[in-house]
Amino acid sequence: MATNAEFPPFEYYDGDEVVGIDAEFAAAIADKLGMDLKIEDMAFDSVIPAVSSGKADIGVAGMTVDPDRLESVNFSDTYADASQVIIVKEDSAIAGPADLEGKSIGVQLGTTGDTYSSENVKDAKVEQYSKGFEAVQALTQGKIDAVVIDSHTAKEFVKEAEGLKILDEPLTEEEYAIAIAKDNKELMEKINDALAKL
Repeated sequence: MATNAEFPPFEYYDGDEVVGIDAEFAAAIADKLGMDLKIEDMAFDSVIPAVSSGKADIGVAGMTVDPDRLESVNFSDTYADASQVIIVKEDSAIAGPADLEGKSIGVQLGTTGDTYSSENVKDAKVEQYSKGFEAVQALTQGKIDAVVIDSHTAKEFVKEAEGLKILDEPLTEEEYAIAIAKDNKELMEKINDALAKL
């Protein structure tokens, strides 16, 4: 399993071990299939290339099904719903998506938050970080105006940081699924079967 263990509560480190919703979920699937699970942590934008090249069998990283990714890999059935949200400082004048125009927005490189901000926010200065945590840190330090990131992870980051809030209105509605190489139809069928049972 290729993942990016910087995405609580889905994948993160507890000591030397990668834990979280995705790690437990993948372990349950592997168990159902009678397989051993080995988790490999890498940069988020390396997960799809690792799967499509055969370096990893699956990519499980709180990953949204989108048309660009579907050009490189197939996806299992959906296992979770998510949305992109905006994190701002508590005293920010940004009250909704329209207020992002012309602002500096922190995103995690290669995520749907990155794509959304780059393609849909007029005159935005999109700052890409390799880890979502780094974007949130830049926000707390006043280096950027907002962060666009997945809702579940936003909650974890805001809980840990002082003076931040999540805006009520989500930017997008998305579905998470497991990335599988295009030529590995057999594994996809097995995973979908295990997902249905779980």
